[in-house]
Amino acid sequence: MKKVIFRGSGVAIITPMDELGKVNYDVLGEIIEYQIEKHTDAIIVCGTTGESATLSDEEKKDIIKYTVDKVEGRIPVIAGTGSNNTKHAVYMSKVAEKLGVDALLVVTPYYNKTSQSGLIEHYKQIASSVNLPIILYNVPSRTGVNIKPETYLELSKINNIVATKEANGDISSIAQTISLCKDNLAIYSGNDDQIVPILSLGGLGVISVFANVCPYECHEITAKYFSGDLNQSRELFIKSIDLMNKLFCDVNPIPVKEAMNILGFKCGDCRLPLIHMNEENADKLKAAMQEYGILDK
Repeated sequence: MKKVIFRGSGVAIITPMDELGKVNYDVLGEIIEYQIEKHTDAIIVCGTTGESATLSDEEKKDIIKYTVDKVEGRIPVIAGTGSNNTKHAVYMSKVAEKLGVDALLVVTPYYNKTSQSGLIEHYKQIASSVNLPIILYNVPSRTGVNIKPETYLELSKINNIVATKEANGDISSIAQTISLCKDNLAIYSGNDDQIVPILSLGGLGVISVFANVCPYECHEITAKYFSGDLNQSRELFIKSIDLMNKLFCDVNPIPVKEAMNILGFKCGDCRLPLIHMNEENADKLKAAMQEYGILDK
């Protein structure tokens, strides 16, 4: 089996902004400490939930460096370095490696997309440019391209491609990928509402939006499963489903950032073109947080 980067709940961490729309490092530090205190198993920075699409390269470098320095090796730090430009993905991957991250999260090319053969060549070039382990990221609802099980099989033959964050929503396809790749490719759920189903197929955990607001609870869903307490894992998961869904009642990361603001973390708004969520959705989110028990009624 290839290197296991983490087992359990990895948080796809938000990027807090101040009133001027700049990265708020004081609040980011508070959130990182909160996550570690609540037993999060890994921190993923500069991903979709971290608003990577509107961060400049310099901001990404600063966020990655700050997170690595703040975490101080207590848990793995994984940096999102993907791009629809292979050369740019190679560049950012090399930068993240020099900054000391433990692994990379590399999304499939978006907008220009590519063929399955193109995906293989894209990832080969990135993997050959660094020594770090790489987690692929398959999220066709965002990118318009889906990694097929047969393509995963070819990619799993590359030594430092060790895992995938799978968010295609297709459990049958994920099962086929596991059947083909076996121990050569670990699976992390990229959808919070599929954590336990993917664990039941042999997945190693989740890269989670939900874990921003409920880090301990998300950790416990996976920890109970791995300890053999399947009933408790399932119960915790089912209890969380409504809140998980409400965290996607608007475009991610609008709702999770709103939820973190409600909880008292001064995270600010998302950058345009994402805007503040409307009152109706905000009320639904608050109600779900109250029902779950993380917000007073």
